[in-house]
Amino acid sequence: MSHAIRFHSTGAPDVLQWEVFEPAAPAAGEARVRHHAVGLNYIDTYHRTGLYPVPLPSGIGLEGAGVVEAVGAGVTEVAVGDRVAYAGGPLGAYAEMRNIPADRLVKLPDAISFEQGAAMMLQGLTAQYLLRRTYRVQPGDTILIHAAAGGVGLLVCQWAKALGATVIGTVGSDEKAAIARAHGCDHPIVYTREKFAERVREITAGEGVPVVYDSIGADTFMDSLSCLRPLGMMVLFGAASGPVAPFDCGLLAKMGSLFLTRPTLFTYIAKRTDLVAMAAELFEVVVSGKVRLEINQRYALKDAAQAHRDLEARKTTGSTILLP
Repeated sequence: MSHAIRFHSTGAPDVLQWEVFEPAAPAAGEARVRHHAVGLNYIDTYHRTGLYPVPLPSGIGLEGAGVVEAVGAGVTEVAVGDRVAYAGGPLGAYAEMRNIPADRLVKLPDAISFEQGAAMMLQGLTAQYLLRRTYRVQPGDTILIHAAAGGVGLLVCQWAKALGATVIGTVGSDEKAAIARAHGCDHPIVYTREKFAERVREITAGEGVPVVYDSIGADTFMDSLSCLRPLGMMVLFGAASGPVAPFDCGLLAKMGSLFLTRPTLFTYIAKRTDLVAMAAELFEVVVSGKVRLEINQRYALKDAAQAHRDLEARKTTGSTILLP
């Protein structure tokens, strides 16, 4: 017997239930992974609340790290005993063990722990595609990243700094400003007392930035657009404050022929060759020390509901993991 977090209806964190289940043998193309650590991500709250609808009842969680215990027929990507990590569907990472398509797994280098693997995959691969594929940051660029003290934010700050960029980041408090600054954010803006769009224009001498990475959504979208220089790119990769309302696309022309994209990690890693290449680049910057992971919160897996409460209350910084 094993345990997993599941939910039978959408709603507040209390819908998350700690349930017993009997693990099935891996099907063809699957591997069974015994988790040593599981990642907590804001997208998990979207599934729980129904913002991103999923069939119910459902498991939850998209990221974990552990050891392969068994493989199904035809599996060549991993073998029993391999240390592995993953980010992506199907849902079900909040579990002591699970079966998952083997082509979604990547082997963890010996230099990276299970906790690091669980904390880094979804957020780290997100940082990779944002900085290296959606808008390829160049030395001398000045970028804006919202939620700079969050999990993705801290990784983006460090990685962008290593690439030679100047980093502007929004945060909710002086404490978070200090954390962001310590991780490469040159200009933390405390949005609770400063108008970030005005500060960005001041910092850039009125020019604006070539790219804004925005995971906040409704509360920041229009002001984020106003931070961009002509031909700038608005990268809307989340909606922590709610989805962006419909707007007139003509605004993009009026504000300087701006580009707008709404990317998802799952599109970028849909092909295994892309997943493996992106993970290799992520592992390299972490092992080299250019990017360090900050696991600032650890919860027992069975306490996932409390972890969600703290995440939504913005009480967390850096990465959070759940321990089976």
